[in-house]
Amino acid sequence: MKLAPTSHIRREFYKAVGYYLRIVWPILSTMLVVIVTFGLIISYLEGWQPFDGIYFGFVTGLTIGYGELVPKQALSRLLAILLGFNGVLLTAIFAAISVRAIESAVRVTGGDK
Repeated sequence: MKLAPTSHIRREFYKAVGYYLRIVWPILSTMLVVIVTFGLIISYLEGWQPFDGIYFGFVTGLTIGYGELVPKQALSRLLAILLGFNGVLLTAIFAAISVRAIESAVRVTGGDK
């Protein structure tokens, strides 16, 4: 079995990623808006700077959770929980796109012969 050069596979992978991102862009953009909006709401409720709230939203949404910003109010904590679920879904979508793009790249380059 002769495999395609890795640069060709990589190029096909990036093309497939772009294709699938265009398909799910409405979902991804909504999820990103939710992260920013919830972050801003939490920053307002907690008395943080707006950038700190956006930072908290992404750190929580991407399930990193450094812990230097911790919401104290019940509503803020509820929103943080929703951010975590949103982030898990966002991560799952990116993982699914990557797997699908790898499958497409291998299929196009003939790696599954």
